[in-house]
Amino acid sequence: MSIRHGLLALLERGQMYGYQLRAAFEESTGSTWPLNIGQVYTTLSRLERDGLVRPLPESEAGQRPYEITDAGRADLALWFATPISRTDRPRDELAIKLALALTTPGVDVRSVVQAQRSATIRALQELTRLKYGSNRPEDLPWRLVLDSMVFQAEAEVRWLDHCETSLVRHRPSAPAPPGDADARDAARWAGEEARR
Repeated sequence: MSIRHGLLALLERGQMYGYQLRAAFEESTGSTWPLNIGQVYTTLSRLERDGLVRPLPESEAGQRPYEITDAGRADLALWFATPISRTDRPRDELAIKLALALTTPGVDVRSVVQAQRSATIRALQELTRLKYGSNRPEDLPWRLVLDSMVFQAEAEVRWLDHCETSLVRHRPSAPAPPGDADARDAARWAGEEARR
């Protein structure tokens, strides 16, 4: 999630100070992604440095509101108009974990898959419960965020099922000695041929 663009979108609604931005961000996302107030002020400093927001005079209560600039509006419009690329998203820690589990001696990969599936199904049940907990029109942004998380959890369960099926089909060959590159290449080639 781009906190930078999230704050710009909130400032497009009107002037806000840091705590208002954090509250509005969490309200818009149903507190799905809690935002640290330090992140808010660090991001505001960067946005100000880049000329995308400007601070206004402090209020009597000592709070400094910010407003979006024309450059900020242009940057926000570009962000909304540009699709999010799969390569722009953070690394998939679960995929990396399973890939490493497959190549780490002594790891029971099936247990790793089953533990993750159980956790994902519990999360899916909780997300579904939250989704149907409210049906007010003003909750639509929050419900759409929940829908996205539900679909991601469902896709993760399907992928974990695929991983488990692949593990059942996979018959590991005996590992080659650490220094024997020719034997490793031959074993890899034999494995590829067996899969064809």
